[in-house]
Amino acid sequence: MAQPSIERIDGVHCATGESPAWDAATRAWYWVDIPAKRIWRLDAAGRTRSWQAPEMVACLAPRARGGLVAGMETGMFDVDLFDNGSVAVTLLGKPADLGAGMRFNDGRTDRQGRFWSGTMFMDMSAGKDVGKLYRYDGNGLSAPVVEGLFTQNGLSWSPDGRTMYLSDSHPNSRLVWAFDYDVATGVPSHRRVFANLADHVGRPDGAVVDADGCYWSCANDAGCLLRFTPAGKLDRRIDLPFMKPSMCTFGGDDLETLIVTSIVSGKPEDAAWGGAVVLLRPGVQGLADAPCAF
Repeated sequence: MAQPSIERIDGVHCATGESPAWDAATRAWYWVDIPAKRIWRLDAAGRTRSWQAPEMVACLAPRARGGLVAGMETGMFDVDLFDNGSVAVTLLGKPADLGAGMRFNDGRTDRQGRFWSGTMFMDMSAGKDVGKLYRYDGNGLSAPVVEGLFTQNGLSWSPDGRTMYLSDSHPNSRLVWAFDYDVATGVPSHRRVFANLADHVGRPDGAVVDADGCYWSCANDAGCLLRFTPAGKLDRRIDLPFMKPSMCTFGGDDLETLIVTSIVSGKPEDAAWGGAVVLLRPGVQGLADAPCAF
């Protein structure tokens, strides 16, 4: 397929752009800039605005009852944004071992509306595999579901919800795993390697599954999106104007627009586009993420 045209969202520059989400109820996109402690919104009229949170927000998802759920520095929170620019946060749960230098990272809801996010040690150069993956549902915050992660990323689910994907984007890993997923209990099992980006390019950052069941991975450091079939075969690459794409998701009324956030690399050749947020239409349809139901 032809390379799609890419539209840059005006007036947006993120040091570490992450966690784009489409809220069908309000017809708006949301995403975060982690170190800036900022939550961004792009509405249906093309207007952007942002809110300053009290601490770093790493990932978010719309809630069925309104507002957002977010993985932040010190736990998972309920987040409400107000027209006057203020932000209200309420703690939903905090892991007992979320120590100094750690925070939540990538997050997404499963098809049943459970919110998942994992933790990481922020200084990636330390190479600490102390990250863990957690589930938030009607029982509150779970015990760790997956452990031993350097930089948790890449959460998404197959169209039927019965396969869960998870990646570790640290240079020491570069792996994407698939799990069998029990939709009734929210318990993953039978972990296996789905894709090893050492066989391709980049590091597997945030990701999303489309309506065909294909897994779109942001290849951080390689400046592209990689689409893998449900069998784990690479079948498409889309080059991007920045070096460090961080996460992507489908949205828009027809679910045919892909939004991609990015991270500033600090390299001169990336100065014009690093930190931008872009929209593109890759010619396939996405799936609507379930809002957080709890």
